[in-house]
Amino acid sequence: MKKLKERWNITSNFQLVIIFIVFGITGTTASMIASPITEWIGLELETTNKWIYWPVRILLIFPPYQVLLVFFGWLFGQFQFFWNFEKKMLRSLGIKI
Repeated sequence: MKKLKERWNITSNFQLVIIFIVFGITGTTASMIASPITEWIGLELETTNKWIYWPVRILLIFPPYQVLLVFFGWLFGQFQFFWNFEKKMLRSLGIKI
């Protein structure tokens, strides 16, 4: 935990717990959003090859996840951490903000 706190420049264990909670809520919410979208476009796990279904689902989850991460970070008072995290992630994908 100490290395993670140093890497993320976090000062307290409470802040670390809040960040973990935000990651959990964001992942769950993005996954819940992807289910109706995949059904709406006609992709279902039972009828679609898993090699098609999962990459498409992951691509559908990615954009809402990015927005939700910053939103929930703001909601929990950690906007600056998640905004910096988001910019770093997008830069690693070649997208400049």
